Amino acid sequence: MSTPQQVKKNKVITLAKHAGFCYGVKRAVETVKKLKQENLNKDVYVLGELIHNALVIQELESLNIKKIESINECPSGICVIRSHGVPPSVYKELEEKGVEIADLTCPDVKKVQKKAIELAQSEYTVIIVGKSEHPEVVAIKANAQEYSDKVYVVSDLENLKQIENQIESKKIGVVVQTTQRISVLQEIVNYLLPLVAELKIFNTICASTTLRQEDAQKLAKESDLMVVVGSKNSANTTHLAEILKDLAATIHIESDEELNNYRELIEKAQNIGVTAGASTPDYLINKVLNKLNQY
Repeated sequence: MSTPQQVKKNKVITLAKHAGFCYGVKRAVETVKKLKQENLNKDVYVLGELIHNALVIQELESLNIKKIESINECPSGICVIRSHGVPPSVYKELEEKGVEIADLTCPDVKKVQKKAIELAQSEYTVIIVGKSEHPEVVAIKANAQEYSDKVYVVSDLENLKQIENQIESKKIGVVVQTTQRISVLQEIVNYLLPLVAELKIFNTICASTTLRQEDAQKLAKESDLMVVVGSKNSANTTHLAEILKDLAATIHIESDEELNNYRELIEKAQNIGVTAGASTPDYLINKVLNKLNQY
């Protein structure tokens, strides 16, 4: 009697529909490159990392687009404001120095700043849901503080409970870091509802972040393994990985080389889903897909 042969199925590797550069990041990277091409005789500086991706930063440096950490490092030429935005004081200092400003703040981030300012001007206590050290949140807070000293940043519900006693106002307004998780906002709003007389909420999570998360979650439910590509310093990428870990085995990598660390896990998986953060370039995603296809 012959023994039935076991047929080995080919792996299925699927890239999420919404993965890689979002509109704001793509706009910033393309614009700063064009800016340098049009101003070859001028120094072009970017205040901080234009986006949270080391490979992209290296590429910009190769084009002589210099990353600086302080305004003092920009004596002349053009200073680029990155997609995360900056506090109002930065614009003032640059103008006083006579430096040309190229403002590449993401339009969605500008909207959050505007809403935070409106709340502060209307005498609401402003709560910003996000990571206090993130440059986007630093800029939102600084903009609101131009009009009120009642501005707080909370990263999650536990963080809110820790500072609850400091918030005396019964009139509270909430805005959100554009790359936050909707579940974090929901928890905070549900907690605040019975505590305050008036609560105004602006869900300022950008559409790109929402689509990316929803698309990846759907893919994770159909996959044995999810691969998230992007910088460990990127808020939207780390949030993406956090969300997916509850749905499927998930690995977060910054480059295709890191796949070697998960060889056994990859070889066992039959259906592999791939997604990427908003600051991850297409060429890096393609390198990861090519390497996965080699297994």
